[in-house]
Amino acid sequence: MKDMNADNPNEGNETPESSAVDQQSPHEEAALPLPLPENVTRLPSADRGEKLRVLEALLFAAGEPLAEEHLAEHIPEGEDIRALVEELQASYAGRGINLVRTAGKWTFRTADDLSFLLQRFAIEQRRLSRAALETLSIIAYHQPVTRAEIEEVRGVATSKGTLDVLLETGWIRMRGRRRAPGRPVTYGTTQGFLEHFGFDTIGDLPGLDELKGAGLLDGNLPPGFSIPHPDDAEDLTESEDPLGDETPFEEPSGEEAEGGVRS
Repeated sequence: MKDMNADNPNEGNETPESSAVDQQSPHEEAALPLPLPENVTRLPSADRGEKLRVLEALLFAAGEPLAEEHLAEHIPEGEDIRALVEELQASYAGRGINLVRTAGKWTFRTADDLSFLLQRFAIEQRRLSRAALETLSIIAYHQPVTRAEIEEVRGVATSKGTLDVLLETGWIRMRGRRRAPGRPVTYGTTQGFLEHFGFDTIGDLPGLDELKGAGLLDGNLPPGFSIPHPDDAEDLTESEDPLGDETPFEEPSGEEAEGGVRS
């Protein structure tokens, strides 16, 4: 009798593996998972959510605002940290807590319109005196500034105790020494000042129009009145020397000041 498989020599010799492949459609073949290296768990496009979770956890657990450089240490190199943080910030917009940028760093803060709910949980703190608030404002806008220059702006004497209180809060710091007789100390604001008052940079301080609108300035200001542009740069100005420099200041003589040569 003629063998029924003679016309098809491959028939009857199929292995289970080949049979399974023959029964799969082209679409099913494309869906087969590809083997990945041991150190790769998912595609880069699929782990963006995981990176956002990492940033969220870091910012939530931090006791102080975090810089983007610190956040970048926990994210693969080359990732756009600013884009990730801003995406996280957008996801928290409208919630009870918001992700905000303050003093150039990022932190979670209670939404401004809900802060009244937490007033009873706030720690009672001693209020700054009017003299301390005025002194702090002058330092913020006029820095670097000396005690004598503060008194000139205020029109009254400023006690050393007022400056000591502001130094203890961490809102002001001693910058250097003015190149003037007596070598007075100059003062400026700190990162702590920006963080406490919610400013990203010192340039976010209210300007003339904002102060007038808030009723903090008289509407009848003298002609030419202006608000100085605040600058809290770390580098000393040309009129300052380092704090450790105790060299007595010597005023140039008339001839030296005019560029002349003494005989």
